[in-house]
Amino acid sequence: MTGTQQILFVQGGGEGVHDEWDDKLVDSLSRALGNGYAVRYPRMPDEGDPAYARWSPAIRREVADLADGAVVVGHSVGGTILVHALAEQPPERGLAAIVLIAAPFVGRGGWPGTEFELPGDLGARLPHGTRVHVFHGLDDETAPPSHADLYARAIPQAQVHRLPGRDHQLNNDLSDVADAIRPGES
Repeated sequence: MTGTQQILFVQGGGEGVHDEWDDKLVDSLSRALGNGYAVRYPRMPDEGDPAYARWSPAIRREVADLADGAVVVGHSVGGTILVHALAEQPPERGLAAIVLIAAPFVGRGGWPGTEFELPGDLGARLPHGTRVHVFHGLDDETAPPSHADLYARAIPQAQVHRLPGRDHQLNNDLSDVADAIRPGES
């Protein structure tokens, strides 16, 4: 796939999310990015009951298959697990960007953690030099918009995008995300 930038999209959790909800996000992102991008959208194990112990190995396998310069995108709890997995065990290949969409913050000030809590120095644990974007709809009724502020504190290098009038699915419009992914537009 010479000349094609790889994008890995990690779905959110919940029964049927892969085929009934987040597929719309992947379609929107693919359309907005256009030619030159290949979006991979693997199904996470036991999507109805997302657990770090099951999802993190699957995410690590997917990330290991990416070429240098790929972008990883995680929606909702998929973003939370993705960023924790990357911080716990950075990938061998360089990533161009990490993008979190409506990701709940698990830890101090956010949701309580049963399997893990995101460290306060999360940004220092992520791959050095990788762009980080946090997108959150201000009308999100699933993960409070204040969680974007928690990510901003834990990842000082992140660009936080607070989107008025957008819900947990960003109204199924990822054109803003596509703009952040394209080189020179972030």
